[in-house]
Amino acid sequence: MPYLFFIFGLFVGSFLNVVILRLEGFPASLSLSKHLSSIFLGRSKCPKCRKKLPWYDLVPLVSFVALKGKCRYCKKPISLQYPLVEFFTGLLFALLFVKFGLSLVTVYWLLITGLLIILFVYDLKTQTIPDTIAYLGIGLAFVYSIFNFKFSIFNSILAPIIAGGFFAILVLISKERWMGQGDIKIGALMGLLLGYPNVLVGLFLAFIMGALAGLILIAMKKKTLKSQIPFGPFLILAIFITIFFGEKILNWYLGTLY
Repeated sequence: MPYLFFIFGLFVGSFLNVVILRLEGFPASLSLSKHLSSIFLGRSKCPKCRKKLPWYDLVPLVSFVALKGKCRYCKKPISLQYPLVEFFTGLLFALLFVKFGLSLVTVYWLLITGLLIILFVYDLKTQTIPDTIAYLGIGLAFVYSIFNFKFSIFNSILAPIIAGGFFAILVLISKERWMGQGDIKIGALMGLLLGYPNVLVGLFLAFIMGALAGLILIAMKKKTLKSQIPFGPFLILAIFITIFFGEKILNWYLGTLY
């Protein structure tokens, strides 16, 4: 069964690539209706030569390998974003099935995963967060947290306030030099998804990974101390790590204290 979710995830990842590509051409604050119409209208095209692509050039992973990573028409390289998003979407879908089984909880996490992958790639490429996707995620997570018996209203309010409020303070103090307003939204989303105290694990992991990545980039002379690095991808990566290993990390940490 996990392999079926992996295959399903490959096709969802292909669709997510389309969403990301089409969102890039529109302002982050564009209305929901215009965002949706821009995503669903029109056939897929090569982003370089603008040639319409036939269905057999759109088979996840397979088409990329068959075309040797180049457009059939203009022969220019196809971005690695496409196979990577497809593969990791498939992998995450399979892992979510293994963790939660065949249930409504899995459906919820599959939807959330799709939104998080869009936010991850979009922020990595543009250093901005599309409001439409962020608010969809926050709305979905809030509704789920209310109706999920494992989450209390306390968690639905406290956890997003802790994470979102923390980033809001950093944004105000630094005047957006350290963090952007998009990080506030992803922080609030993290709180809703993870709840308390797992949100603290997520925040800790995000800052550790962000610091390590920054040091590596500086050592490789790709960035300087004054360079800005999008923090959203680290928050999202931390969310996924905490989903699968958060309780083990928390138990390990508490075990070292007592």
